[in-house]
Amino acid sequence: MAGPLGEMFDHGCDALNTTLEVIICAQAMNLGRSRWTVASQVATLANFYLTTWEEYHTGQLYLGVFSGPVEGILMIVTIYIITGFFGPSFWDQGILTFLHLEHLPLFSKIPNVGLNETFMVFAAFGLAFNIVSSYLNVRRAMKATGKSTLRPLLFLLPYPIAAAIQIAWLSYPAYYSSAIINSSLFVPFLCAWGLQFAHQVGRMILAHVTSTPFPVWDWMWIWSIIGAIDANLPRLIGRPPIIQYSHGSTAWFVYGSLAISLFTYARFCTLVINDITNYMGIACFTVRKKDAAGIWRDATKEKKV
Repeated sequence: MAGPLGEMFDHGCDALNTTLEVIICAQAMNLGRSRWTVASQVATLANFYLTTWEEYHTGQLYLGVFSGPVEGILMIVTIYIITGFFGPSFWDQGILTFLHLEHLPLFSKIPNVGLNETFMVFAAFGLAFNIVSSYLNVRRAMKATGKSTLRPLLFLLPYPIAAAIQIAWLSYPAYYSSAIINSSLFVPFLCAWGLQFAHQVGRMILAHVTSTPFPVWDWMWIWSIIGAIDANLPRLIGRPPIIQYSHGSTAWFVYGSLAISLFTYARFCTLVINDITNYMGIACFTVRKKDAAGIWRDATKEKKV
């Protein structure tokens, strides 16, 4: 984190870990292939996008009252420990049953939802608090520099647009009976989504450290839009999908999305690393630096006098 490359490494790794944690934590809480896992992905990525958006406009990385790298990780570790002792089914029991309140008349009209669903509601309140907190920080920074306090809100739009495209793709034939969610393609789909998100926020951090315009458009949207429209052709024009006409063809398209997303993000990382290391004259992963002639030199031991 001492320089721009370190900051991009930190945010890039966290962006990838976010989706991986969603997948693992959803399994630990027995959410599995469900709409709750999709909601968790949307909310978790939204929180990360919000933090990056905030840093771009304020120039500072804020760790709020409830932050992912601290409270979020501690909470996830606690979930893993509980699941390790009691199993994933522990989270299916109702919140009132867990608190031994289901027999009290006072709570008779309150839904006895599962602990896992209760956790999702709690996380939604945490996200709402972070949204307000982040905007207040950005608003304060914009007012201090005499800039518009509303214009930064426009740069929040790329995330809901990207998320809406993915949800639309998952919504065929119906959101509660998705062909992808209820199949082995769900995890590779989430991984492709996570890689596209990592590329999106990676470009945001790059814009932050290089003081360039905020990235709004991502060409990977085109690929995802094609997937979403094709899957929903029966709903849109009453004809079968052209590309995803069977489970096998859908699998090819989803895994193709994963491969393209991985290639795009790997290419982005490689180009950024090469540009920064060549410009600053410091190597990545090795202890080398450029000399006055621009030639890479290995580190040498200092001669003792």
